[in-house]
This record gives sequence, C-alpha cells and structure tokens, in this order.
Amino acid sequence: MIKSITFRLIIYTFFLGIFYVQAQQLAFPTAEGFGKYSLGGRGGTVYHVTNLNNAGIGSFRDAISKSNRTIVFDVGGVINITDRLVFSSNLTIAGQTAPGDGISIYGDGVSYSNANNTITRYIRYRMGQLGTSGKDAIAIADGHDIIMDNVSVSWGRDGTLDVNGDVTNFTFQDGIVSQGLDPHSTGGLMQSDFGTSIVRTLYIDNHTRNPKVKGKNEFVNNIIYNWEVGGYILGDSEQESWANVIGNYFINGPSDAAAAFTRANANFHLYAANNFQDSNRNGKLDGSLIPTASYGPVTWQTSAYSYPITKILSPANAYAYVVKNAGASLKRDQVDTRMIQELTSLGTMGEIVRHDNDAPMVGVGTVNGGAKLVDTDQDGMPDSWEKIWGLNINVADNNGDLDKDGYTNLEQYINCIVGEGNCVKVVTGLEESKEGEDLKVYPNPTSGSFNISINGEYSYQIHDLSSNVVEQGTGNGTIATGTNLPAGLYVVKISNQARNTFVKLAKE
Repeated sequence: MIKSITFRLIIYTFFLGIFYVQAQQLAFPTAEGFGKYSLGGRGGTVYHVTNLNNAGIGSFRDAISKSNRTIVFDVGGVINITDRLVFSSNLTIAGQTAPGDGISIYGDGVSYSNANNTITRYIRYRMGQLGTSGKDAIAIADGHDIIMDNVSVSWGRDGTLDVNGDVTNFTFQDGIVSQGLDPHSTGGLMQSDFGTSIVRTLYIDNHTRNPKVKGKNEFVNNIIYNWEVGGYILGDSEQESWANVIGNYFINGPSDAAAAFTRANANFHLYAANNFQDSNRNGKLDGSLIPTASYGPVTWQTSAYSYPITKILSPANAYAYVVKNAGASLKRDQVDTRMIQELTSLGTMGEIVRHDNDAPMVGVGTVNGGAKLVDTDQDGMPDSWEKIWGLNINVADNNGDLDKDGYTNLEQYINCIVGEGNCVKVVTGLEESKEGEDLKVYPNPTSGSFNISINGEYSYQIHDLSSNVVEQGTGNGTIATGTNLPAGLYVVKISNQARNTFVKLAKE
C-alpha cells in the first residue's frame, strides 16, 4: 500500500514546483531518524536478482555479497535460504522493484553487522524454526548509517530485530516485528550509545522485549500489541540510557500482559509524552494516557532530547497509519495480513507461537511472482520509465541525475514506485497547468473521480508510477474519470493536436 499521501507525499513540493536539495542527501525522500542519511548504493553498480535460488549468479545472496550496489528484483516470490545471509556495505535493497507480491526471505536470519550505509526497503525476512539456533532474524552488531523502511521481520529464534554494539545511526521505520518464537519469543534488543530510531512500527505477538532498550534511543509512534512479560523495557542495567518515547500506543491482546513499561532504574534518562495504553480488550480503540508513575523509577527529562524525529502523530493516528502502511505493504503477504487482523481485533485475536507453522499460519504462505518490466540496457529502470523521462533505453544512465535533485536517475525510479520525490517529467507542452489556462485536471488530490477539462477533442492515458497504462480514453471538453483507481500517485497524459501534457495526479 502506498504510504499515506497526506503524511508522506504532499510534504514534497511537486505542486509548488519547488524541490529543496539538502546539505546532506536523505537516503530517500521520507527517510527519518538517526539513519536517514545512509548513502546506500548511490552511484554504484546495478545488480538484478533474476531467480529465487539460495545461492549462485542472479541470487539475492550473490547480490549482497559485494559493496556499492543497488539491488533490483526481476522476480517475486519466496527465496528459501539454507543458512544466514551476510550483507556487505553500501547497498540499496529495493524490494519495491519486485513484481507480483514482492520478496520474502525464508528459512534463516540475516546479519547487517558492519553493513555500513545500507538502505533496505519493502522486503520480508522470515527466519523460522529451521533457522540457526540461538540467532536473530535480523542481527546488527557494529556498523553505521543503516536504515530499514517498510521491512517485515518475524520468527526469530533469539531476537527478532536485535541491535547491539557500536551501531551508529540506525533507523527502523514503518516496519513490522512479529512473532518471535518461543521458548525465547522476543521483539529484540535496541542497545547502542550512538543513536537508534524506531518509528511507526508494529511490535506484535512477542513475549518480551518490545523492545529492550539501552543507550541512545528514540521510540516514536509505535504500536505494541499482545506482549506478555515485557513491553518497552527501560534498560534494566547499570548502563546509562537516554531516550525519547513519544506518541506510542500499547494495546493488550489475549495474552496476559505485564505493564507497558518495565524494569526501569535511575540510569535510564527518559523524556516521555503522550503514550497511551488500551487494556480492556473490548474490540475498540479507547485507551488512555499512561500516567507518570507507570514508567517506574527513571530519571526524568523535562524536555525532549534533540533527536532527529520531528514529525509526530497522535497515538490514535499512529495506530491508523500503522494499520494502513506498516511492513512490506505494497502488497501484504499472508503473514502480515494476519498480523494486521490480530491488531485490528483490538484485544480478541493474537498468540505467542513456537513454530512458523503454528495455526493459522503455514510458513510464509503463497507469495506470487509476476512479469518483469523490460529493461533493455539493464540499468535498473524499465524502458517505459526511461521513455517518459527522455532517457536512452540503450545507454545505462542509472547514475545520472536528470533533474538535479541529488538522487540518481535510478533512485528517482525506485523512490517513485512508492510515490516519493519528483515523479513526473513534463516532456513537452505546458508546465503543470494553472488556473486560467485552457487545460485543467481537478480536483487534485482527489478521493473519487477527477475531471479533465480542455477545449476540443483529446485523448488521455493514466499511468501508474511504473509507467503501466491503467486507464485510457477520449474526451471533448470536460469529462470525469478515475473513479476506480486505487489510492496512489499517477501520471495523466493528455494529447491533442497541439501538444502532449503530463500531469501528476494524487488519489487519496
């Protein structure tokens, strides 16, 4: 599911015709938190994952074995791995490029230890009971500038998402951390003195450590559901910690639950605000503010630490956002679909599991593939996209920057798949139409149909952001169209004898 237009897209100023290039380039336009400046594979080579094999040429394992790559997927489906994956540095893993239902990695865990400057988006890591005993689904021990966005991770045998050691600048945003496996069912550790951010993420069906935090942490707008003995664990250590905990919602599921915040001591320096708990299991979201006394004997901070997160939702809005967007949500698989069903039951569904085959799940379920888009020059951008942007389909120009916004042409494409950044090039004719001109496309954004208005006869095509034509037709004067389009961003091409015009349309 494309991220909320009002929260994540309109802030980017296409409609004003302005794009601000920051002194430090964000990893992608909606990157937040300590890890937001990760370089990823920017400027490096392109690697196409062409099969679902465990290893070998064209495999995901081979793709991550060398640094300075942007990894795109020509296939979708389940990659069954027989041992752990180890990531190199300076990688962009663009899971959003996979056709069909996307990519799930299943059978063991992954290590991002010392995988400096990595960007990972829209992918699922499912470890499972056959994975290496005593290991984490995602493990990070040391490294810097690592960001994970819309990543779903589950079934860790030790931790599910564990960050330890000298990790500097880590972000996990818009993700799902689910169903750590008993007998050691945990969401995971978040232990670094050098900056970790957990933002708008769902922790669900983990017995404890949702997460357990030490060091320097910001925990903002997360949803924690159906824990047992440990929600957010406040250090439980002689080590000093410094945390902002803001706008989170703790929601009790069927499991017997301890308090939302546990095991605090004076070594934990805390700024907390507007955290809610709904403990009545009545199928309604009707929680209340967690009182100061419920945090335990922390050392209170009267103002927030100067950490990166500045865009903060109310707990109720965070819940709605997570329901819609968390995890690899372009198309949710059966696992994440089940997790969202449990969450939205608001107390009546949920379980701590021992095995990834525990009912109602049967492993990862079905993850369908799909047809790859034609990419003649193998630069990671499909021919249809390059034609819209006036690029040469026979020249690998992935590292160019046609619009001079600081993102390479390839980054522009992979960001636009999820509706971010400057996604439209006006090739000919008018710039974006303005009131008073003969061409109008309105309302824009729209929640229903929209109108195309231009004098005389014309034809139109509506493209999605992979340049597929999703609707087309002809008109004369003003017509209404687009009623059946799902929410997202589109390009409307309008053609008459005088010109072709391309207009960006937002459907809410």
